[in-house]
Amino acid sequence: MLKLGTVLDGWRPKPGGGSDPLVAVRAAWSELVGADVARAAQPIAIERDQTLVVLTTSSAWSHQLAFLEPEIVRGLRARPELHALMRLRFRVGKMRARPASRAGASGPRNAAEGVPREPPAKTLDDALARLRRAVGRTRAAHRALGGTFCSLCEAPVEVGPTCRPCREDDLRRRRFACERLLFEAPWLTPEEVLGAIDGLDAEAYDGIRRRLLRSWWDELRRASALHKLRQPVDRVRLRKLASSFVLLETRIDPNRLEMDSAVRVNALGDLYDFVREIERT
Repeated sequence: MLKLGTVLDGWRPKPGGGSDPLVAVRAAWSELVGADVARAAQPIAIERDQTLVVLTTSSAWSHQLAFLEPEIVRGLRARPELHALMRLRFRVGKMRARPASRAGASGPRNAAEGVPREPPAKTLDDALARLRRAVGRTRAAHRALGGTFCSLCEAPVEVGPTCRPCREDDLRRRRFACERLLFEAPWLTPEEVLGAIDGLDAEAYDGIRRRLLRSWWDELRRASALHKLRQPVDRVRLRKLASSFVLLETRIDPNRLEMDSAVRVNALGDLYDFVREIERT
């Protein structure tokens, strides 16, 4: 009688099957890392920050594969479905045993599974050397087809000087730098901020400024609601946040901020009394 568990254990996704990146990883895994590594390390999940979680049979495997993380990631990102992968995270655990192929438990695996027909490695170093060769073959194939590599992380790319994850990381870096500068020095002019952050343009600055003001306003309103319910709030941060909000919203000279209460009232609206209260305490 055919059992469902046997059918599921014997199923292997086709290379590039579907748009699910985890399916694509599992389809490419054995071919990329080799049979020895595939027996000791298996991808089990992709987290939201584009981290691939790999289950290994021992801490020794996790430790050794961590040194090869850049090569493994680059090899995976050569697949179109996996351009967004950024890093690996290893977890030691017990892997579910896979059924032996028709060639027998000690024979080579079915070629349809994507595992090279080669005898098991005698040592961990031999297995890792095979992994390096497999990754090298993947990169060589990409280069032979006229492909280029990211100038920042050396991952294979189809077009442009950098890959999408590196471009997105660069955008995040600029956004974080701009947000921090607007919070710490909200009196700076747009021109001064643009001059301080390489690659930031006026349109991006304006978008960050507007999002930051909305975020600060929402935080002040939530804090006001908690305060009315006699819940503790971070008064030090709120005082700084309220001051930065007014300066960034009104562009007033910071030296006039304490003297010109009308400007603060107009900027803070019904939150003015709450801000004044936490400033006095």
